[in-house]
Amino acid sequence: MSVVLIADDSMFQRFFIKKIVTETGHAPLEAATGRELLDLALDKAPDLIIMDLNMPELSGLEVLEALRDSGKAFTTAVVTADIQHTTKARCLELGAREVLHKPVDEEALRGVLSRLLPTA
Repeated sequence: MSVVLIADDSMFQRFFIKKIVTETGHAPLEAATGRELLDLALDKAPDLIIMDLNMPELSGLEVLEALRDSGKAFTTAVVTADIQHTTKARCLELGAREVLHKPVDEEALRGVLSRLLPTA
């Protein structure tokens, strides 16, 4: 069972993503702010981070930069309402493996979990 850290300031988004993560047999962790996300990621070393970009305390881009600069390897997927190509490019440049747009499509999310988590 893989650990998936879900970070979004929207309780609804966390609930929706957590439901899919749990249904696919993985253990969810939750964060509501960028600071909480960064602290949990560094402490718990989750197998996957699914994160929003627009969060209080630290933005998703700031978190991606901090994760990259930590020297540890993190697998991340970004979920955002921002559909600009420059934003997607910046996320990928900072190490995100996938970028999904809100509202999150359930099948797209299941595909991300399948592609980015180890099978066992």
